[in-house]
Amino acid sequence: MLAVLFLGGVTVLFGGYLIYTRILDRKFEVNATNPVPAETERDDVDYVPTRTPILFGHHFASIAGAGPIVGPIVAAMLFGWVPALLWILLGTTLIGGMHDYVALMASIRHRGRSIGEVTGKIISPVTQKILLVFLWLTLIYVLVVFLNLTATTFAGNGGVASSSAMFIVLAILFGLWLYRFRLPALGGTLLFVPLTFLAVYLGQQVPLSMPEIGGSAVTTWSLILIVYCYIASVTPVGILLQPRDYLSSFLLYALVLGSAIGLLFGGFDIAFTPFIGFRSPAGPLFPILFVVIACGAVSGFHSVIASGTTAKQLASEKDIKRIGFGAMAVEGGVALIALATVIILGGDSEVLAAYRAHEIQATGVFARGMGQFAAVFGVSPTLGAAFGALAISTFLLTTLDTVTRLGRFIFHEFFGIKRVQARYLSTLATVIVPTVMIFLKFHDAQGNSLPIWKAVWPVFGATNQLLAGLTLLIITVWLKRQGKSALFTAIPTVFMILVTLSGFVYLVAGGKQNTLVEGIAIALFCIAIVLISLCVRKLREGRPLD
Repeated sequence: MLAVLFLGGVTVLFGGYLIYTRILDRKFEVNATNPVPAETERDDVDYVPTRTPILFGHHFASIAGAGPIVGPIVAAMLFGWVPALLWILLGTTLIGGMHDYVALMASIRHRGRSIGEVTGKIISPVTQKILLVFLWLTLIYVLVVFLNLTATTFAGNGGVASSSAMFIVLAILFGLWLYRFRLPALGGTLLFVPLTFLAVYLGQQVPLSMPEIGGSAVTTWSLILIVYCYIASVTPVGILLQPRDYLSSFLLYALVLGSAIGLLFGGFDIAFTPFIGFRSPAGPLFPILFVVIACGAVSGFHSVIASGTTAKQLASEKDIKRIGFGAMAVEGGVALIALATVIILGGDSEVLAAYRAHEIQATGVFARGMGQFAAVFGVSPTLGAAFGALAISTFLLTTLDTVTRLGRFIFHEFFGIKRVQARYLSTLATVIVPTVMIFLKFHDAQGNSLPIWKAVWPVFGATNQLLAGLTLLIITVWLKRQGKSALFTAIPTVFMILVTLSGFVYLVAGGKQNTLVEGIAIALFCIAIVLISLCVRKLREGRPLD
C-alpha cells in the first residue's frame, strides 16, 4: 500500500512539472538565444557559466537543506501523515515550483541581480533596503537552525563527521581537476563519485570525536562549522561550492533512487496514524502545518538561492524550468520519502518512542528509516542509517556555506560595497549572531531543555514561508507593470501571506519563544507589513516599467 501511495505522489509531482513548466515557458517567452548574466557579467568568481548537471546539483543541494526532511516528519508527528502529504503535493506543484521558476526568471531578466536588487528596480530603493534587512534576518534563522542540526548529527555520529570531512577534501580536489588542470568533467565524475561513496564506509571505520566545549560536543562542532562557513563563503565558487555541490548531488540522487526502490519493493505497510487531529501541542493545523513543513512544499529561501548564486551561473534560459521548477519537484520527492519514514512507524515503534522522548531528532527518524529501506538491498541497517545521516549532513553543509555567502552578498548590497576584499568583513558580520546563539539555552513551556533547531523551527518556517509570499508579491508587481496577467502569482501570494502572518501572530502571542527569537520574529513581522503596504501601493499605481 505504501508503494502505491508513493507512486501516486511521484506521478503528481512529475505531472505538475511537465504541465506547469510549459505554461510558464510560454508566459515568459523563454528563448535559448537570449544572453544570460553568467556571460554578460562574467567575472569567474560569482558569475561563471556552468554546465547544467553541475548547476542543477549545486542548486538542488543548496535549496534542499534539512527542510524537506525535518518539516514533513515534524508535521506528521503533530497532525498525521495525510495532512502532510496533501500539502506537500499541492504546495509543490501549484506554488513551490512556480515560485522557484519565477524567482530565477526575474533575476535572469535583471542581469542576475538578487531579489533585493530586483525589488529596488521594480518597487523603489527604499523597499529594496527594507527587504534586504528582512532577507538578512531570515538567513540568520537558516544558519542557526541548520548549524545546530549539523552539529547535532556530527556529535551523535562521529562516522558521519569523518565522511563529511573526507567529502570536503574530495570536493576541493575535484574543483582543482575541473578549473586548475581543466581536465574532462566526465573523467572527474567517474573518479570522484565512487570515492565519495567510499567515504561513507570509511567514515564509519574512523569516527571523529571532539572535546566538549561548555560540556557539549554540539557546541564544539558548531564552532568548527562556523569557521568552515566563513572559509567557504569567501572562496571562489569553483574551489569548493560548485564541485562539492555537484558531488553531493550524486549522494542525494542515490538517496532518492535507493529510497524509492526500497519503498516500492520492501513490502512496507502503512502503520502510522493518518490523521491525529486539528490541534497539536505546537498549535492548530492552520497555520502550523503550513509553516512547519516549510521547504517540503514551498520556500522563500529558494528565491534567495535562485537570485543569489544560481542566476549568476545559468548557461541558458531554457534551463530555468529544469533547475528552478525541476529541483523543487525533486525536493518534493525527498519530502515524500521523509514522510514515508514516519508512515512505516507503528504505535509501539522504538523509533517513535525515542523521538517523543527527545532521545533522537527528526533527522534520526529519517536516518533509521533509510536503514530499513537499505535493508531491501541486503545492506546493513546500520550502514544504511549512516548513509542517510551523511546525506542529511551533505544537505546541511551545502546550505550552510551557501547561506553565509548570500549573507555576504546582501551585506554588500545594503551598504553599496563594491570592493571584493570587503567579503571578509561582511562574512564575519553574517556569522556573528549565529555564533552568539550557539551558547544560548532554550526551553519548552514546561521548562525542559530544547535543542536550538527545535526551539527556532516554527518561527523559522513562518519566516521562510512569508518570504515566499513577499517574493511572489514582488513578482506580481513586476508582471503587472509589464502589462502581463499575474493571476497565477497573485492567488498564491494572498494565501502564503495570510498563512504566515497568522503563524507569526500565533507563535509570538503564545509567548513560547526565547526572548531573542521572539524579538527577531516581531521585527520580521513589522518589516513584512511595511513591505506589503509598499508593494500594494506600487501595484495600485499601475504605471508601466520605465
